[in-house]
Amino acid sequence: MAFLGIDLGTSGLRVLLVSNSEEVIGAVSREYQTSYPYEGWAEQAPQLWLDALNEALAELKDKHSEFVTIAGIAVSGHMHGAVLVDRHDEIIRPCILWNDTRSHIEAAEMDEIPAFQTLSGNIVFPGFTAPKLEWLRKHEPENYQRIAKVVLPASYLNWYMTGQYTIDKSDASGTAWLDVGKRDWSNELLALGNMQAQQMPALVEGCESAGMLRPDLAQKWGLSDQVIIAGGAGDNAAAACGIGAMKKGQGFVSLGTSGVLLLAQDSYRAAPETALHTFCHAIPQRWYQMGVMLSATNSLNWLASISGKSPAELTDALGEDLRAPSAEYFYPYLSGERTPHNDTNIRAAFTGLSTQTTLDMMTQSVLEGVAFGLRDSAEAMKKNGTVIQTLYAIGGGARSTYWLKLIATVLNIPLQVPRDGEYGAALGAARLAKIAVTGETVDSVIVSPKNTEEITPVAELVELFDQQYFAFQSGYPALKSL
Repeated sequence: MAFLGIDLGTSGLRVLLVSNSEEVIGAVSREYQTSYPYEGWAEQAPQLWLDALNEALAELKDKHSEFVTIAGIAVSGHMHGAVLVDRHDEIIRPCILWNDTRSHIEAAEMDEIPAFQTLSGNIVFPGFTAPKLEWLRKHEPENYQRIAKVVLPASYLNWYMTGQYTIDKSDASGTAWLDVGKRDWSNELLALGNMQAQQMPALVEGCESAGMLRPDLAQKWGLSDQVIIAGGAGDNAAAACGIGAMKKGQGFVSLGTSGVLLLAQDSYRAAPETALHTFCHAIPQRWYQMGVMLSATNSLNWLASISGKSPAELTDALGEDLRAPSAEYFYPYLSGERTPHNDTNIRAAFTGLSTQTTLDMMTQSVLEGVAFGLRDSAEAMKKNGTVIQTLYAIGGGARSTYWLKLIATVLNIPLQVPRDGEYGAALGAARLAKIAVTGETVDSVIVSPKNTEEITPVAELVELFDQQYFAFQSGYPALKSL
C-alpha cells in the first residue's frame, strides 16, 4: 500500500510517492508560469495544474511499479487563490493568486467591518479570497454573475479527482469567510462579502475523506477505483504535518520565496491586531498561528540577480562563522509586507551604505533583514502569550548554515534542521491521506524527524543582535514616507 502527496505550488507541482512506512518511493515535479497582466496582478490558468498533474503521474507510474498500489491521495496547495466555476463546472477566468494585490482597497473596506476580524480571527489581507470576489463584483460583473462555486487551488484538484466540491478547513481559513474558531462557514461573513453559502465547497478536515477517485481517472492512471482522496491542506498546514508540528509551541521557520514562522496551537487564540494569521490546522480541533513576510529568499534572489552572482555564491562568501551585525540595514519589503505591518505599498530599502560597503556586506545585511522580519513575527506571538518550544528550519534558504546561525541568534532559540529525509508539504499531504485510509491516529502518523542537526544561537552575539533588531524597528516608520 502506498500514498501520494501532491504539493501544488505557485511555480510548480510536485508529487511524492511514499510507502506505508513512509519510505520515499519516488518524486516527480513539473513547472508552470504565472501571468502578471498588470502591476500587482498575479494569475494562473487552472488547466496548467491539471496538465502538470497528469504529466507527473504518468512519469511516476512509468518509473515505479509501486504506483499501482496507491490507496490514498491528498493535496497541499497554495492558499487564498480564487478559482471561479460556473454551473457547468467550467472555469470562468484565470485563478487570482495569493500574491495578487489588486483588491487592496476592497480588503481595507472589509477589514473596517468588525465582524471580519471578530469571526475570522484575522485581518482581511489583500491576498485573501473574499476581497478578490469583491473586486470581481465591482470590476468584472459579468464573470461575477456566472459564479456557481468559488474554490481554492487545492480544492480544485480535489474536485478534479472526485467530482465533488470540497475544501479542507485549513485552506478555507484563508478566505475570510470562515468562522475559524467554530471551524465552519460564517453566514454573516458570506453575506457581508456578497456571497452565498451554496457557492462554497463542502468543508472537511484535512485527514478525512473528501471522496473517491473518479472511475475514469482511476482507469486513466492505472489505479484502483477505491482510492480515497483526503481533504488535504493549505501549504503551510501541510508543511506542519510533514515536520510533525502538531502540539502547542511546536513549529517551523520556512525560508522560501516568502518567509513563515508557524507555531501549532491546541486552542483557538486569535490576535488580528498583531497581523498574525490564525488558521485551522489540517487535523480536528487544532489550530496554528503564523507570521508571514513576503520576501525571504526572494530578497537574496533579487540581490543575486543584480550582482551577477548566484544566491549560493553570495552566502558562501560569508563563510560559516557568524559575523557581528552589519553596519548596513536592509528592509526586506520588495513586495510589501504582511506581518506585522500589513502594508502593500511599502517597499524595500538599504540604509547605512557608504563608500566602504562591499557586496559581502550587502549580502550580510539582506540576510539580517530577513531574520529581523522573522523576529517581528516571533515578537507578535510573544505578545499573544505563545512560547516557542521546538522550531524546525525548512525551505531552500535552510541550506545556508550561516543564515540558520543568524536566525537562531536573532530569535535566541535553537533550530532543528532535518537531515536525510523528506519533511515538506508533500509528505504532510501523504500523511493526511494515510490517516484517511487507515484510520490510524494523528499522533502515530504525524511525527517529528528523528535525525536532525541542532543550530544553536551564538551566545556572545545575542545581545548585539538584540540591539541591532531594535534599531531596525526604529527605522521602519521612515520608510512609510518614502
